[in-house]
Order: sequence, then structure tokens, then C-alpha cells
Amino acid sequence: MASADLAREQQLRGEIDMISRNRTHIRIWLGIVVLALFALVLVGGATRLTESGLSITQWKPVHGVIPPLNDAEWQEEFELYKQIPQYEQINQGMTVEGFKAIFWWEWAHRLLARSIGIIFALPLAWFWIRGQIEPRLKLPLIGILALGGFQGFIGWWMVSSGLSERTEVSQYRLATHLVIACLIFMSCIWIGRGLAPHADDAAPTARSRKMAAIIACMALFQIYLGALVAGLDAGLSYNTWPRMDGSLVPGDLFVQQPFWVNLFENPKTVQFIHRIGAYVLWAFALMHMIASLRKASDTTHARRSVLLFALVTLQALIGITTLILQVPVGWGVAHQGGALVVLGFAIAHWRGFIGEYPRPLAIET
Repeated sequence: MASADLAREQQLRGEIDMISRNRTHIRIWLGIVVLALFALVLVGGATRLTESGLSITQWKPVHGVIPPLNDAEWQEEFELYKQIPQYEQINQGMTVEGFKAIFWWEWAHRLLARSIGIIFALPLAWFWIRGQIEPRLKLPLIGILALGGFQGFIGWWMVSSGLSERTEVSQYRLATHLVIACLIFMSCIWIGRGLAPHADDAAPTARSRKMAAIIACMALFQIYLGALVAGLDAGLSYNTWPRMDGSLVPGDLFVQQPFWVNLFENPKTVQFIHRIGAYVLWAFALMHMIASLRKASDTTHARRSVLLFALVTLQALIGITTLILQVPVGWGVAHQGGALVVLGFAIAHWRGFIGEYPRPLAIET
């Protein structure tokens, strides 16, 4: 009987070790996906800031991987660009060399997006076939893959909005595109964090978990507002802080009718709301940190609340600098990257209150 119990115990330990290894491998894979998504969003931000997003006027999911390879192909691509309003109204007289400068940004953005599809899909299939994915994770991972495929369509839907009547893409579609990218980014972090070992520290307060969730959601909302700002080029005007147009609360915020249109289409209103959102997010992060330190300063949750507040503060400083300098490309990309860092850490911090995914029941028993 004793030998049978020992054999069973050894078997259970072996199974637990195998699950731990599988979880480590999946976490590494998801970490690579997160880094690739981070790079994709940065390149997307640079593409927007350099007004390069409309340089490729056709959607070629497969053939589009290959860029123009000779002068004739470059000229053909350039002629297609000449037919859209952005060239006719803004870039009239651009040379082929000038066109190449904007083409490469958009091409790199699309290539990286395609690469992420491969980085996600192939390892997913590998882990799935080898039985390394726990049942509870299968549907969420398939959902992320499906959302990534849908994101490709959304990307083209966004670009197409600037090919016929506009000289830039719709701010609504730009915001949708960025938010979906963030949802994929958040989902990978959420799952990866759930597979990592967690500290046994109790939450500092009864509201800590809820506050962490609110901060994460607010960080995502700020990114949405930032996309509207970018889509309207709202950061290129009212480049003073803390005053805006000479006042803490500028006038003419609701000059358009109906009034709600100003929330999405009035550059001054959109920038002002983005500023207010940043203040509120900073205040919530500060309150969360103070409450955590007062109640349980020696816990992992409290230390993470300090880092979260520091990240939000740094992001605010980057945002102010970007605004005052009138959105140079480098600072604009840094601001977008900082937003993703805040979002990612906020998601991981929130997930930390929930704990590690439980072991499969068969192993526990």
C-alpha cells in the first residue's frame, strides 16, 4: 500500500511539473506576442504621425508582403497614390523618393501585423496538437486569434476611409483599430499573468481589486481618447499647459450641433477631454497607492501600486512634453508607447488580485 501511494505521489508530482513547464512555455510565447504587439502599435503610431497610412492604396493580404522591387513597380505604386485626395490636396508635387519615405512606414506596419498572425497562430497550433493547452484556455486563445483576424479587416476598413473623399483616415475608425489592438494586447497579458505564480498577499483593502480594475479600464479609455486626438490632429493646436487656449477650461467646447458631436469631432473638445481623463486617471492611481500603502505597505500589491502610479505620472509628463513641443514624431511615439506600458502594467496589477489559474482538478485530487 505504501509503495502504491508513493507511486501515485510521484505520478502526481510528474504531472504537476509537466503543467508547470507547459505554463512556462505558453507564458514565454504570449510574452513574445505582447512584445510584437507593442512594436506594432509603435510603428502604427509613427505611421500616423508621418501621415504614411494612406501610401498603400490596395489591400493585398498575401501579395502585399512583397514591396516594389524596381523603378517600374515603384512608379506604378506611386501612380495609385496620386489618385487619392491626400496627394491631390496635401502632397501635390511629391517625388517618388518622397513617396518611398511614407510607403515604408505603412509597409512595415502591415508586414509586422502579418508576422504577429504567424507568431500567434503557429505556436498555438503546436501547443494545441501536443496537448499543452489547458481546456480553460482554449476558447480564450481561439478568441484572440479570431480577434486578430478581424483586426486585419478593421485596418483596411480604416485605411479605406481616407481613399476617396478625405485626406486622412476617419478618427472613429482609427480609434476602433487601436482599441482592438489594445484588447488583443490586454488579453495576452491577462492570460500570461494568470499562468504565472502569484504572491499569497491579501488585498490591502476590500476595494483594492475593484480600484485596480477601474484604473485598467480608464487607461484603455485614455488610449481611445488619444486615438481621437491623433485622428483629428488635435495635438497640433492649443500647445500650452496647464492652460488651454488661455484658460483652464477653454470656451467654445460645444459650438457644433448637435452638442454630442463635439465629443468626437471638435479638436478642442476632444483634446480637453483627453486632458481631463489624464487628470482623473492620475488621481485614481494616487488614491489607490495611498490606500494600499496605508493598509498594507509590505505587500506585493502595495509595491505594485507605487510602480503603477509612477508609470502614470511618467506618462503624464511625456504627454505634456509632447503637447508643448507640438507632437514631434519621437515624442508622439514615446507617448503612445507609454500608454501601452501603463495599460499593460495596470492589467497585470489587476490580474494579480485574482490569483494564478487553479491546477486542473485531476491533479489537485
